[in-house]
Amino acid sequence: MLIRSISGVRGITGTHLTSDVVKQYARALHQFLPDGVIMVGRDSRETGDKLIECMVSELLSLGRNVIHLGIVPTPTVQFMVKSTEAIGGIVVTASHNPTEWNGIKFIRGDSIFFHPKDCQQLFDLVDQDEALEISNDPGMVLPDINAIQKQIIKTSELSCINLNRIQRRSFKVVVDAVNGAGSHAIPEMLEVLGCDVIRIHCEPNGLFPRGTEPLPHNLSDLSKAVLKHQADIGFAIDPDADRLAIVSEKGIPLGEEYTLVLASEGFLKETQEPNTFVINLSSSMALEKMTENYNSNVERSAVGEVNVVNKMEELDSKMGGEGNGGVILREAHLGRDAMVGATLVLNRMSQSENSISELFNALPQFQIVKDKVELQNVDEKQAMELAKSIYKNASIDRTDGIKFSWSSQWIHLRKSNTEPILRIYAEAPTLDGANQLVNQIKTEINGHE
Repeated sequence: MLIRSISGVRGITGTHLTSDVVKQYARALHQFLPDGVIMVGRDSRETGDKLIECMVSELLSLGRNVIHLGIVPTPTVQFMVKSTEAIGGIVVTASHNPTEWNGIKFIRGDSIFFHPKDCQQLFDLVDQDEALEISNDPGMVLPDINAIQKQIIKTSELSCINLNRIQRRSFKVVVDAVNGAGSHAIPEMLEVLGCDVIRIHCEPNGLFPRGTEPLPHNLSDLSKAVLKHQADIGFAIDPDADRLAIVSEKGIPLGEEYTLVLASEGFLKETQEPNTFVINLSSSMALEKMTENYNSNVERSAVGEVNVVNKMEELDSKMGGEGNGGVILREAHLGRDAMVGATLVLNRMSQSENSISELFNALPQFQIVKDKVELQNVDEKQAMELAKSIYKNASIDRTDGIKFSWSSQWIHLRKSNTEPILRIYAEAPTLDGANQLVNQIKTEINGHE
């Protein structure tokens, strides 16, 4: 099956996401977007080359001009749309999905991913699949091999960092890019920041040597490399380089939830101005507790990058993100960006002589558990009703699925935007506490199968 959502389209290549399907989406996109140039790029999956060429050839036949960026991070395509006259963009990527998957993300002319209503209009056009006339004046492909360098220059000039101070520290950093689209971009960014960079899994060949998500249990190679090289920090990203996770100098994964907290603390210290941060309902409350010390606050949105961004626009927020390691900085562009995240974390480290472990330990400490159940094994609505019968005396939020909150813990159940699963996230001051919340509902669900 194809999964269509606010995150675009994803499917198994060869069976569901085929060349013909991709051409359908190209025709629909041509109808949806105004006249102008479209920016395209892809992650490193082996299937990406064929899929993006099918999409580009269809657009050319319809008279569209295309700027082809090749294998680049998803945020680089967003940055290039923002920085040029392009009227939109396409990224062929399945982000953190396994290698047999691929997908398409759609970018508006303002560099933000398609809003829900945009997605629905596009999907309606796909379903209609009207025959379109081939243009008598075919479009042109204009390659741009310098997109990553352009974004690196912009990121190094951010007003909320002190570039010289970071460079003086000469941090030693290990990067695990999972052989994805950030394999060159992240190390090159770090070198501009004056870092001594050790690369592992930095060949953009799409052969993912570990689990694609930068979760703690996938980072054993990075942890070993940090210890071996006596590095100051380790960075791990996902295949399209919009998510960033951290391994401390002790070789301990800090959990992707704390990437945004560390980056945000550095932002507040540097700017000395309050901010309203926007995060999604499934992100850690550590950010809320931290920002209380800086006369700042946190607002929450439904899960999904575009939902966070829309809330940031509504509140004129300078910074936000998602607890999956996604850092969004308005000054850069309104999208999650591992390159920006790494820069802001190193800026935080440059603000004191403390190690990343010491900076992390000084933050509010919570434990988050991320679990899931296959949707073919459970009825989503029944699971929500079961949860209501279990979790008493909690505040209930139905913005996205159902979330139960108490003063220092919460549990959130929601249908995934990208996979056929029901996600179950819980957070508490202790790991046992978070696991207990998750196990309560999973026990009930399993008992009703």
